[in-house]
Amino acid sequence: MKHVIIGTAGHVDHGKTVLVKALTGTDTDRLAEEKRRGITIEPGFARLDWPDGTQAGIVDVPGHEKFIKNMLAGAGGIDLAMLVIAADEGVMPQTVEHLDILSLLGVQGGLVVLTKAELVDDDWLELVRGQALELTEGTFLEGAPILSVSAVTGQGIPELRDALYRLVQEAREKSALAPFRLPIDRVFSVDGFGTVVTGTLTEGAVQVGDAVELVPSGLQSRVRTLQVHGESVDAAYAGQRAALNLTNLQKSEIRRGDAAVRPGSARSSRMLDVRLRCLRNAKRTVLNGSQVHLYHGTSVHLAKAVLLERDELRPGESCLAQLRLTEPMAVKQGDRFVIRFYSPVETISGGTVLDPRPLRHKRHDLAVLDSLILREQGSGSQRLLQAAEEFGVSLPDSSQLAERSGLDTGTAVSLLADLLNQGKLA
Repeated sequence: MKHVIIGTAGHVDHGKTVLVKALTGTDTDRLAEEKRRGITIEPGFARLDWPDGTQAGIVDVPGHEKFIKNMLAGAGGIDLAMLVIAADEGVMPQTVEHLDILSLLGVQGGLVVLTKAELVDDDWLELVRGQALELTEGTFLEGAPILSVSAVTGQGIPELRDALYRLVQEAREKSALAPFRLPIDRVFSVDGFGTVVTGTLTEGAVQVGDAVELVPSGLQSRVRTLQVHGESVDAAYAGQRAALNLTNLQKSEIRRGDAAVRPGSARSSRMLDVRLRCLRNAKRTVLNGSQVHLYHGTSVHLAKAVLLERDELRPGESCLAQLRLTEPMAVKQGDRFVIRFYSPVETISGGTVLDPRPLRHKRHDLAVLDSLILREQGSGSQRLLQAAEEFGVSLPDSSQLAERSGLDTGTAVSLLADLLNQGKLA
């Protein structure tokens, strides 16, 4: 069965949570403060079912600008987006910022939902539809369906369910072959069971009894029990929301932003080589040496942006850069991230990790720039040869070469065999 996560996005009070309840029957606002204030503060989760047995997880993210950090913690594992725009208000600031964030995170599909359709007439609804068309032009949602709904009357909800079903059927499935990785967004204790962590499996599969390492701390544990959407299971797979009951760990030893991984499959670093892209509508320029907030998975870190090939990065531009962090984090080649300005905190850029454990580079070094371009644009075989050269006289195994070149082990083994047969590897 394909496992897909759908994420909401949009401005505060545009009806995301009520929409999810209309689709699933689940109220994703679980905190007393959320009930009291009438706004989502922490990401909420629900399961969407179709008659043929197809399922999808839904992540409902906060829309208020003060909770962007929490929004990012929920958005990291989504495959499809529901960009929600209230018909009575139209496009608002967080509508734009949320769409920017989803684009930076590499979300590839989704649709636009015009909520509260019962509050406006047809002429006004068409005006807001035009705003949505203009907003999504040039983004991953250009040409996506735009549906008008009312969670109050039920108007358009069946059509929305049908449209989401089609998107889920077409969505690309995450790899279950890679070592499992679960960025942690909640940690809590259950009487009689101990410590539980939750998150979205971004890759791989985890089973009851599996050994677990927490990164970046390096703490070791084992999966005692496992749940997906509140139901006990023997295994969970990439693209599913999961709760892991971990042995021999206290709640105080784990925090949001840690990741649960297969032991030895992820290592921590204080530096990252990246392709950095400044948003086309960013209000600020990224200068060499800028202090920024780096968001990755469910974690956030302070970092210094060292631009390797220019002195500043203007809106709409991209460049190679090295991010130097104040504390270690564990990432992999190809991971996506978001950058927000240090003060005031606003989304300005993001990009892709090219080297998760680089050396400290000098700026404008042509050899370094050429190496990073190869990491970014080279074929799998070229990246494997590059990785082998970097290991030098040491003897890495196929899994180490795969990890260093950003490939899954199966692909790496096949390509290594071809390279050996061609005499390109001794």
